[in-house]
Amino acid sequence: MIHLPPTRLLLVHSPLVAPASWDLIAPALAEPARQVTIPDLTSTIAAGPPWCSRQAELIARAAAGRPAVLVGHSRAGPILAAAGALITQVRGYVFVDARLPFPGQTWMDTAPPELVARLREMADPDGWLPPWPRWWGEEALAEFLPDPVIRERFTAGCPPLPLAMFTETHPPTPRWPDAPCAYLRLSEAYEDEAARAAGLGWPVTRLASHHLALLTDPAEVAEAISRLLRAIHQP
Repeated sequence: MIHLPPTRLLLVHSPLVAPASWDLIAPALAEPARQVTIPDLTSTIAAGPPWCSRQAELIARAAAGRPAVLVGHSRAGPILAAAGALITQVRGYVFVDARLPFPGQTWMDTAPPELVARLREMADPDGWLPPWPRWWGEEALAEFLPDPVIRERFTAGCPPLPLAMFTETHPPTPRWPDAPCAYLRLSEAYEDEAARAAGLGWPVTRLASHHLALLTDPAEVAEAISRLLRAIHQP
């Protein structure tokens, strides 16, 4: 009897935050045929450019030579294509309230102009931005994460961010998508990306929730991801 290696499910956090965003989801997605790993991208921030390539390489190493499904939240979405290009066998991609890959473009090219202007104003003289949660203020963050324990755990690992990372051009990925894709929309802010995914023929699920629902509604989000994995024929 041939025993196939278990699929590695890689839960990729936005490089703007920390891996704790996936902590409550991971246990619900683990199965005998599916090992769950959360690659920690925070070490790549201070390492300097090229950020996208460093992050893609770290994600690919986390696959450990096994077939992989990549699940990316928020600004992890754009780096999934570069990571997949470095993995021997990618079996699928799931984008969770995430931007889709934009090879040949920068983050600034895809962000709303008002946010671009705000980031440039927030950067200190050395070109560093405060950690992502501080972009919005404590009161706004508490609306999404009312539990102070969860809020503290999430914010504690979020690093300061170099403004230059947002002006870096993402590498070309001519073979992407090289596996079935699906999209989970959590918030209205990502409806345009969900509609784009639907237009590409991908399975799309919409939840009436918010961008950080991974931390407040983990059971519902995990179940939605599981359904999408089945929709792209993953166990």
